Amino acid sequence: MAAGVYDIAVVGAGIVGLAVAREVTRRRPGASVLVVDKQAAVAQHQTGHNSGVIHAGVYYTPGSLKASLCVEGARLMYEYCEQHAIPVERCGKLIVAVRDGELPRLDDLESRGRANGVAGLRRVGPEEIGEIEAACRGVAGLHSPATGIVDFAVVARAIETELRGKAVEFALGREITAIRRESAAVEPSTLLIHADGAFRARWAIVCAGLWSDRLAVSAGAPTDPRVVPFRGAYLRLAGGGPPVVRGLVYPVPDPVLPFLGVHITRQIGGGVLLGPTALLVATRDGYRPPARLTSGIREPLINARETLRDARETVSWPGTWGVVRNFWRTGLTELAMASSRRRFVEKCAQYVPAISSMPIERSARYGVRAQAVGRDGRLVDDFVIAQTPGATHVRNAPSPAATSSFALASRIVDEFEAASG
Repeated sequence: MAAGVYDIAVVGAGIVGLAVAREVTRRRPGASVLVVDKQAAVAQHQTGHNSGVIHAGVYYTPGSLKASLCVEGARLMYEYCEQHAIPVERCGKLIVAVRDGELPRLDDLESRGRANGVAGLRRVGPEEIGEIEAACRGVAGLHSPATGIVDFAVVARAIETELRGKAVEFALGREITAIRRESAAVEPSTLLIHADGAFRARWAIVCAGLWSDRLAVSAGAPTDPRVVPFRGAYLRLAGGGPPVVRGLVYPVPDPVLPFLGVHITRQIGGGVLLGPTALLVATRDGYRPPARLTSGIREPLINARETLRDARETVSWPGTWGVVRNFWRTGLTELAMASSRRRFVEKCAQYVPAISSMPIERSARYGVRAQAVGRDGRLVDDFVIAQTPGATHVRNAPSPAATSSFALASRIVDEFEAASG
């Protein structure tokens, strides 16, 4: 670091931000790199609050960033886990149609998966469904043997260790509230403003998840799209017997929504999760206790002032009301599941009937998804990378961002290098 100015500052210590810092050090071994995050440890938000699924690339529109980066990212994720002795398993996934009316959507998913080059994807009938997952029922399904499970928080901490070994500096527990480009006689720098001053960097790469839009706008980007938070709830089957599923079982999703429906997920550390739901909420870090990560990291504390600010911004954004108008029926279903465990469990029991009679742990788990929403109510359904003077911004990186993180990081750094000259 020369004259108090870092070469690159990465805002956000989730798996995408950490992968970006890693990619920068791979390309520029001598660069001074700073990673900043508002939390006191890495992987405290979306990285540590998801299903832990390494997606194979079935769902995504061919030609989209999600499609190409998920397939490549999954390959790189398996490779990284194997190189660093991180527990990972290719347990496979079944996407199950329980009614004939879902078959056209299953056909579309099959076409997408084949166009995206998903390895080993095949169509299965009712008998094969039972052979793959004995407890599962359906009229048809897609089997993706390349889909797997991992604890992404463990991966994030491994990347952190790797980065610290390369002399990357970390400023954890330091919230960046705004980003400004500062002109100078010799060389301009980007200011990362925090409560006690500012960090300076020749360029900033902002992977701030739930707060990505706020920082982008502070740096001069348009207000559209805005992050609208969706809270997902997970229930966990009580232990005491063998897992009801060998791998993962998913429903056929609604094609107009960027959510995959309530599914059944075996976890790498043991146990089975049901979920998540996807309920539109007002606050960006509105986790409800006693939610915890499997690794034991506690939920971030909620700041009352920030909660009010989040609620005001969510309610005042025209796109929020567009989502409500367009998807109110879906919203009622999500609200019903959020308020009734019975309905939540019944949703999963449609394709794994045994779930209906199995005991559920009393405590639920929660995550908040950062979903970019346009002013017109459009749910942005691809990764979005944007530029402002002196900064590269990841403005939308929902699932499969964790799966895609190494490939997505390469794309982000490509765009940073193109913009920075």
